[in-house]
Amino acid sequence: MATTMIWGAGGGIGRALVARLAAEGWTVVALSRRPAELADLATHSIAVELSDPRAVEQAASTAGELVSAVDLWIYAAGDITSAKVAQMSPADWRRILDANLNGAYLATHFSLPLLADDAHLVFLGAVSERMRLPGLSAYAAAKAGLEAFATTLGKEERRRRVTVLRPAGVDTPIWRKVPFKMPHKALPPEAVAEQVLVAYREGHKGILDL
Repeated sequence: MATTMIWGAGGGIGRALVARLAAEGWTVVALSRRPAELADLATHSIAVELSDPRAVEQAASTAGELVSAVDLWIYAAGDITSAKVAQMSPADWRRILDANLNGAYLATHFSLPLLADDAHLVFLGAVSERMRLPGLSAYAAAKAGLEAFATTLGKEERRRRVTVLRPAGVDTPIWRKVPFKMPHKALPPEAVAEQVLVAYREGHKGILDL
C-alpha cells in the first residue's frame, strides 16, 4: 500500500487531496494546524505549525514513527494577503513567506529522511508572474521563490521526482482574503487533487500548469 504525506492538509486543496488519496486506498499522513478535522478522512493526522522549525521537526518525527516510507509527498500549505508594500506590516510579510516558502523548506528538510528512494515530491504553486499585482508582493515573491526552491531541489534529489503544480485559480476560501474576483474558470479543489494523482502516475517532473 502506497503512503502519502500531505502538509497543509486542512486547506481547501489539502483536504481534497486527503479525501481523494484515502478513497484510492493510500495510507494518508495529514499534517495540519487542526488535525482533529481530518481524523475521519486520514489514516494519521498530526498537528503542526509550519512557521515553527521545532514543531515541523517534531511532526516529521511523529510521522516517521507511524509509517515506514513516503511515496508521494505534497506541500499544499499556503496563505495570501493584499496590502501594498508601504502599508504591509513585517508580521504580515513574514506570515505569507512562512506559509508559502519557509514552511516548504522546513517541511522538505525534515521529511527527506522519511521518503522512499523514488519518492515524488509535489509543491502547490501558482502562476506567480500573473499574480504580480498591487498588494500581492509577498504572495508573488513567495510563490516565485517556491518554484526556484523546488527546481533546485530536483537537481539535488535526482533519484526523486519533483513537481510544481501551478493552477491558475482554485475555488477555495483563500479568495475571501483578497479584493479580487475569483476567476470564472476557477478549478474545484477536487480537480487539483486529481491532477496530483495524474502527475504521480505519469512520472511527471518539473513545472505543470493547470
